[in-house]
Amino acid sequence: MASRSLGGLSGSRGGGSGGKKSLSVRNAAVERRNLITVCRFSVKTLIDRSCFETIDDSSPEFNNFAAILEQILTHRLKGQVTWFGYESPRSFWDYIRVACRKVSQNCICSIENMENVSSSRAKGRAWIRVALMEKHLSEYISTALRDFKTTRRFYEDGAIVLGEEANMLAGMLLGLNAIDFSFCLKGEGLDGNFPAVIDYTPYLKFTQSSDSISSDEEELRTLGSSGSESSTPENVGPPFIMDENSWFNKCKRVKQKYQLTLEQKGYLEELLRLRENQLSESVSQNKILLQRIEDSDLAHKLEKEQLEYIIVELQDQLKSYQSLDQLSTEVSLSQSSLDPCQSQEGDGKQDTLNSVSEGKEDTPSLLGLCGSLTSVASYKSLTSLKSNDYLASPTAEMTSPGLTPS
Repeated sequence: MASRSLGGLSGSRGGGSGGKKSLSVRNAAVERRNLITVCRFSVKTLIDRSCFETIDDSSPEFNNFAAILEQILTHRLKGQVTWFGYESPRSFWDYIRVACRKVSQNCICSIENMENVSSSRAKGRAWIRVALMEKHLSEYISTALRDFKTTRRFYEDGAIVLGEEANMLAGMLLGLNAIDFSFCLKGEGLDGNFPAVIDYTPYLKFTQSSDSISSDEEELRTLGSSGSESSTPENVGPPFIMDENSWFNKCKRVKQKYQLTLEQKGYLEELLRLRENQLSESVSQNKILLQRIEDSDLAHKLEKEQLEYIIVELQDQLKSYQSLDQLSTEVSLSQSSLDPCQSQEGDGKQDTLNSVSEGKEDTPSLLGLCGSLTSVASYKSLTSLKSNDYLASPTAEMTSPGLTPS
């Protein structure tokens, strides 16, 4: 019996712990869902308000949105462990500063260097305003969520940025890129001494059913009839008048939404037309670039073929020159080996002619009579004249007055 009672006690304790765990899971899921839903409503109200006025620090819609986003980014954020082992509270700016470094042309360094913003919470609020003015808030959040390792290091399990709601958050914030924000980074909104508080009243709406309306009317009738016997049904008039006013207000809101939808439709059509023009221009530029690439490739191929043809011609010419040089060397070697005597006789004759020409250079009259001594015929005539003693000596020729050249 004792063992059974102990077993039942332990089972009840286990069931209690399981119930607490399921309750905590349910509470975390409800908290995440509430924050995401309110964030979606706040984005819609911001877009609606931006059609009529500029969104700045004085806009209650923006203040509520900034508070909601701050609550989302601080949901289950881990504390900073000190040297003594204690956890101190931390702001979401510590996470954004690390996870958004990869964004091109980010504003992290400029916010870090702001003089009038000192606390970490104030820097996070300044970052929200700067990112909205730059129209890059969705890009910052998407980049931070893609860095899952850093996100796991800063947040506990069950956080919104670690769940499926994170993708919904990045998609919702994308619509804010169409709004022109104007903020002052020196106002009271950057005060980091007080936490942000969400105002849920603009998003709360109660719709009364027809049965409850009829029951309320019956109660009003009974109360009126019991109050005085002379009461008339006119006492029940105000509820119907209020109902007409409510219908009029609903119709007015529907007209405003219709007008807003028409304006958004015109904006989207103009944006679509602009994007189509940009797409057509990019397509035409792409075609031009492709044509240029094809032309350059064709020109390179032709130039390559020409260079290859020139290289082949040069190789052929080089081979022909080498064969000619080899042939000339072979011919010269064969001639020198076959006619050594003829070359010696030719050299002797050439020496004789040179000596004769040198001896007769001092007698210009002989040149006129016999011609050039370089020819063989003149050489033979000169030797015949010498043998027959028909010519005088050079000394007599020079001293004789009758033979002097005129």
